[in-house]
Amino acid sequence: MRAGLIIQHGTLPERATGLVRCDIGACIGFLPRPQWPEEATGGDFLEIKIRRYEELAEHPQRSFVEPCVRRAARSFFENGGDTLYVYAVCIDDPSVLVGGGLAEGPLLPLFERLRSEEEIALVCVPPLAYTKCEVSRKGDVRWHGDALADELLAHCRQMNNRFLVLDAPRGLHGDLLSRWFEAFRRRDPLTRAYGAVYYPWLMQGDELYAPSGAVMGTFARVELEHSPMGVGWPPANIAVRGATHTDIEIDWAEAGNVGDAGINPLVVQPGRGVVIWGARTMSLDPAWVHINSRRVVSMVTEQLRRDNEWAVFEPNDSSLWKVIERDVLVRLEQFWSAGLLSGTRAREEYSVECNRATNPPAIRDRGELHVSVQLKPVGTTERILIDLRLGTNGP
Repeated sequence: MRAGLIIQHGTLPERATGLVRCDIGACIGFLPRPQWPEEATGGDFLEIKIRRYEELAEHPQRSFVEPCVRRAARSFFENGGDTLYVYAVCIDDPSVLVGGGLAEGPLLPLFERLRSEEEIALVCVPPLAYTKCEVSRKGDVRWHGDALADELLAHCRQMNNRFLVLDAPRGLHGDLLSRWFEAFRRRDPLTRAYGAVYYPWLMQGDELYAPSGAVMGTFARVELEHSPMGVGWPPANIAVRGATHTDIEIDWAEAGNVGDAGINPLVVQPGRGVVIWGARTMSLDPAWVHINSRRVVSMVTEQLRRDNEWAVFEPNDSSLWKVIERDVLVRLEQFWSAGLLSGTRAREEYSVECNRATNPPAIRDRGELHVSVQLKPVGTTERILIDLRLGTNGP
């Protein structure tokens, strides 16, 4: 080889990541000990990933999936769902679900699996809706599903882009429903933005079933119909497929009261059937009242995390700060252009800062890199006021 300068052309490392999906669901059920498969132990679980309901109905292990979970899976696909993970978890007895510490105890294998499967964005647990409620002499309502629902909501918060769809407990109506929900939403306020409750239950002819599977399918349908940024659309004012009516028919006044309390009502509209008439989380924080606002921020958070994983173990200096600041800003402009972020023009209501101010020596010495992102997600139109005046104009 001759002495001299040799120029070789190369390419920059590929850092692009795909968009985070928000439509993939998980439906969780349980197997008491008498129904366990051979050689199973407590905490073992069956996982079936399906793209259509028939795959579950024809699966050789379908008998291990309890009926309410199969019904929820069917409703999910009837309402436009695309991909669903079905779980059947071996438990000694349903009573183990009443106590706390489930995520680190009898359900540890399930929670570890859910943490490892990042693509799941929606979760429902139909058997929870059948757990018992007790009313004290003072009128307090104790739901035996509280502990598991608490841990699932905490899990959704930990995972960023995950949301729990809950059914109202079976048999709770009116004042008892309101009292249960008001107490439940205050148990852990930090997690309540990561879930929503739907009421009443659905009917198909004479069949009564919990609505979470159908609602979760509607979430997925909205996401896919407005792909690739459908998470910004509220999953409400949409007809539920497969339902003929509701368990308890509520009028518009009752629906307003239920909605104002923070529960999403399902109402029967002539010519449309059963319609989801609410898009609220369980949060008491006004910033997180609307489902689409919470899920937009959750998706953006997860997207930015995945986009910038490449930066771990890179030299923490001004060159890296500039690259990350630029990349995050480009991603936010993409979200703003798609209508997920508010503002009449680019960068009006979102900003990114990654520099010496956000990364002082004390932060860098700990091996950390901080990026300050400020944004405002799109909201939801819940009420439209039309000021209609008839007559002649006055002077």
